[in-house]
Amino acid sequence: MKEITANGLTVNEAVEVALKQLEATREEVEITVLDEGKKGIFGIFGKRSASVIVKLIDDPVKEAHLFLSNVTKKMGIDAQIKIKRAGKIVTFQLSGDKMAVLIGKRGQTLNSLQYLTQLVANRYSNYYLQIVIDAENYRERRKDTLNQLAARLARQVIRSSKNVSLEPMPSYERKIIHAALSEFKELKTYSVGEEPNRHLVISLKAKTDSK
Repeated sequence: MKEITANGLTVNEAVEVALKQLEATREEVEITVLDEGKKGIFGIFGKRSASVIVKLIDDPVKEAHLFLSNVTKKMGIDAQIKIKRAGKIVTFQLSGDKMAVLIGKRGQTLNSLQYLTQLVANRYSNYYLQIVIDAENYRERRKDTLNQLAARLARQVIRSSKNVSLEPMPSYERKIIHAALSEFKELKTYSVGEEPNRHLVISLKAKTDSK
């Protein structure tokens, strides 16, 4: 239930009736007054109730949290979810049993869940939100792995002079690779494909590029 039409002796009373039904606070709703009501003569004749429409304001983080909770439950995972927000970046930190199942091979399950949760959040947001889903500190461990992978592939491209294509990765993982390879001045990286199959390509710069 996202919207309630409520009546009361006064506008304030009508709003309180709606808030109770919605289980919300005034900060979480939009209020439209349909009729301010009328006390009537002697409080009896011509009396008319106040009427309002109270609508819940979409909260993208709440909607994302609800989606994430429902999906993990359907996966048979009882996950505790903590939310951390820093500007336009929202991190959902998951803990509990069966986190390995939630992470999946090379984080594929976690990445898919993150991608879907980001779609849900941005459906309700007026501006772009970046959603990060982490479990058992996987993201930090994955960052270390990606940095090592970047260094190894950089040496491979320099040695062979052949391009190397990486597996599809979410945008923030591609940024880690980009950053790790920035110290290799003879190399360049670029992204190919569409989400969620977008991937990085590492190649040598042309001589004209390095000037």
